[in-house]
Amino acid sequence: RCKNLSVSFWNSYWMLPSDVCGMNCFWEAAFRYDNMKTHPSEKMHLAVVACGERLEETVTMLRSAIIFSIKPLQFHIFAEDQLHESFKDILDDFPYEGKVSYTLYPITFPTESAAEWKKLFKPCASQRLFLPLILKNVDSLLYVDTDILFLRPVDDIWSFLGKFNSTQIAAMAPEHEEPRIGWYNRFARHPYYGVTGINSGVMLMNMTRIRRKYFKNDMTPVRLQWGEILMPLLKKYKLNITWGDQDLLNIMFFHNPESLYVFPCQWNYRPDHCIYGSNCKEAEEEGIFILHGNRGVYHDDKQPTFRAVYEAIKNYSFGDDLVHSLLQPLELELRKTTHTYCGRVYKVFIKQLTKSIRDLHARRSKGR
Repeated sequence: RCKNLSVSFWNSYWMLPSDVCGMNCFWEAAFRYDNMKTHPSEKMHLAVVACGERLEETVTMLRSAIIFSIKPLQFHIFAEDQLHESFKDILDDFPYEGKVSYTLYPITFPTESAAEWKKLFKPCASQRLFLPLILKNVDSLLYVDTDILFLRPVDDIWSFLGKFNSTQIAAMAPEHEEPRIGWYNRFARHPYYGVTGINSGVMLMNMTRIRRKYFKNDMTPVRLQWGEILMPLLKKYKLNITWGDQDLLNIMFFHNPESLYVFPCQWNYRPDHCIYGSNCKEAEEEGIFILHGNRGVYHDDKQPTFRAVYEAIKNYSFGDDLVHSLLQPLELELRKTTHTYCGRVYKVFIKQLTKSIRDLHARRSKGR
């Protein structure tokens, strides 16, 4: 069921200072969603896959997407059946007014290989590989992991679709900026993209191009389409891959490098960018645009800087003043983390957030 929702308008704003079943069953499931009408020029499509204990984390991610975004959002939430009612109860209670809609989907893999795909890396993670085949009427899509937080409008990363050249079908950020601490270049037993590989936690896709493309590969001289290449890749490399579906994407783009647009690191900022010393220069200059709390850092005490941002957005109530209820309490918490490497650069965690709040206030003041 699709629920129409919207972002509420806050009553008060503050201007900030400038310094602040078999394959048939699979296709049957895909067909059920074929009739969902989409208008890529009018809506931004955001997909996430949630299994296990990821309900709260997913909802917090969705909240962060809603706060600053300008154009309408369509959420595509793929979740285990037992999570659907909880998602519906929470999202239906959000005070929206027609700017956001969502659709809940079951976790769906080709039945003859469902068990193999589901146990690849983390439960359900490889669902993202099948999104172009399930959401066949969606032209473009931003996929994010559940542990993503948007610190600026989704519109800004969505705009990269217009920067793709004629051969590019997707965009991702590098896995590492510093090869000396890179995983792929030191340990991978399979091909990977570029110098340090790519991270698939934030993946912008022109799905129309993905569905049409014939991919070069190292299995056959014949180029294969997306739906044809996934299982052969898994069979060939399943004993050599560590990070599951992300490794398969690295292999695919190793053989088709002209098809990838690469984001700067501030669009997918992870603990690796600061726990060994700051190594994302773009974030140092402009702040973090999208925060990625992998390694479970939102839920333990190992990286309190990341956890502070997560808790601030999770606890923020729609309608409250963003400066006094989000930004100021967050900065106080971040100042307590300066004993850590990430805490030493805590200002990169609020630099873009400050600008996003200021820009939001300016847009609403102009619209009055």
